[in-house]
Parts: sequence; C-alpha cells; structure tokens
Amino acid sequence: MDALHIPAPRIPTEAEKERAYVVLGFDVRSDTVTLPSARMQAAMASAVCGDDMYGTDGPTNELQTLMAQLTGKEAALFMASGTQSNQLALHLHVSHGAFPPGVLCDHRAHVHACELGGLAFHSRATVQPVVPAHAPYLTLPDVAAHAQVEPGSMAARTCVISLENTLHGTIQPLEEIERIAAYARARHIRMHLDGARLWHAVVESGLPLARWCAPFDTVSLCFSKGLGAPIGSILVGTRALIQEARCLRKAFGGGMRQTGVLAAAAHVALHDHLPLLRATHALARRVADEMQACGVRITAPVDTNVVMYDLAAAGWDPAEAVLRASALDPPILLGRRHQCIVA
Repeated sequence: MDALHIPAPRIPTEAEKERAYVVLGFDVRSDTVTLPSARMQAAMASAVCGDDMYGTDGPTNELQTLMAQLTGKEAALFMASGTQSNQLALHLHVSHGAFPPGVLCDHRAHVHACELGGLAFHSRATVQPVVPAHAPYLTLPDVAAHAQVEPGSMAARTCVISLENTLHGTIQPLEEIERIAAYARARHIRMHLDGARLWHAVVESGLPLARWCAPFDTVSLCFSKGLGAPIGSILVGTRALIQEARCLRKAFGGGMRQTGVLAAAAHVALHDHLPLLRATHALARRVADEMQACGVRITAPVDTNVVMYDLAAAGWDPAEAVLRASALDPPILLGRRHQCIVA
C-alpha cells in the first residue's frame, strides 16, 4: 500500500458549506443545481443496498415499484439521467417500427436540441422537429400536418411522437395530449413522454400522475430536476418493454451496482420536495413580474418554474447582463438561453 498513497478527501468547513447554499440560492441556470438536504443525506447514508445488476438492491426495487404504481404502468427502471431514459425508450420504439424511422417532436424538445444528436447516433432515426403554429405547445393540427404516415421513398415514416411536458415551463393540456394520442393510435404510431418536469404539471393541475402518463407507451421522469435529488431518472412502461430497456441499458454501459443510495435520495425528494413545487411556481411568477417591471419581455407563459425572457427588449445586452450578474455578491448566475429556472 505504500506504493499507492491516496490522500484523505478534504472535508469542507461549515463556512464553505454555508457559502455554497447561499450561492445556490441565486443560481437560476437550472433546477438541477441543488445540494442534497440533510434528510436526503441521512437516507443515503443509511440505505441498505444490494446489487442492481442482479436485481437485489432493495431501495431501488422499492422505488421502481412505487413509480410503476404512481404512473399506472406495469414496470419501471431506474436510470442515471433523463437523457439515458429518453434515448433508450426511443431506441426501443423505433426498433419495432418502420425503417428508416422518424421521431416527431417539438423543435425545442430536449430529445432533439439537448441530447447531442442521440437519436441519430444511437438509433439512426430522423428527427421531425415541428414549430407549434397554434399555441405555445404542439397541437393535433401541428402533428397531423407534419407526421409522415404513409410509406414512401422521400421521407422517413413517423414511428414515434415524442412530447415534452412541461416544455420551457409551459404545461401542455391533457386534453390536447389525448387528442394527439388518439391520432397516433389510429396510425400505429407510438407515444413517448419526456416528463422530466412532469411533476410541475401534476402539482399545478391537481390531476394524478397516472392521468398524465396514460396516453403514452413510455414516460421518462427525473428526480434531479426541481426535486433536488443528486442523480436519477426513471423510465416506465410495459413489463416487456422495461425488460428490454434493462438489457439495452447494460449494453450502453448504464448498468449500476449499489444504486440504493441514489434511490433513497430520489424517494426523499418525492416525499419532501414535491409538495413545495406550488410555492416555486409562485416565486417564478414573481420573478417574471419583477423582470417585466424593468422592461424585460417575457416570451412564454409562466405556468410553472421556468421564466423565458428577452433582455434586448429592455435595451440590455444578454452577455453583459450575465457577466454583471455573476459579479454581484452573492453572484446571480443566469443561463445563456434567455431563461431562468427556479428550484
């Protein structure tokens, strides 16, 4: 062991911890920029883990069972990230569809704009991005106008419609989703939901999570967006599809071992933080009101915890605003995508 000296990890001081919490309070780049709560840390430290590759990790199995029940689906699979959940689900869907496959989605969707071209790289799928023409979300006329439903030699056939709810903080109404799902079912098109922030729609609408998930074959939900867990997402669907996803997760290098520490954090996030989201929505609306009072244009409905804005309307240079805000004490950390996300 003398030949391999590993220094002990440095333990942050109480002052450093306090400073970190203060800075996080003004970091609105994303609702993923969080620190585990004391209860979350305690749950992680006391988790009795097994080995998820063998299916024997107790906390992970409990979380998967709970999420299947809450979403009204047959089974669930814990994942490292929302991107992993989305990509595995969509890969499985297009593998069972026509070739070459097309995936229809909003042009702003995470699966299209923020997953590093994963649909093309992993699944050889063509993305069919659609700009909503009738509302701040996709409607049935948008989908019907752009879906490729007939086989041909010029365009990939639409195999999957992938929706995102919420998207840029806007809730896509359940009635509209159900209309799109009926259209898809009649044409044997599968439905996937990137529900990374679906929790916000549940809290704001008062409708059960299972109602929001019912129109979809698969749903991905994140525990690290808005809920404060350090890592973790979940994919829900039929038992057969989730078994396929488990194998594919392993093939893509996503198999993990003692995931119970992460599942324990996710469970605490659901229990402790989900009820707080309504207050988060009120805070986001207050932020939007204050920005409007300064002449900033709000560019999308503030339904939940995301504020989309245009600084140029107030005569401000966005890059300069980011730099000046970051120089304050404590610093305000703004994103560079004209949005702030309240956690």
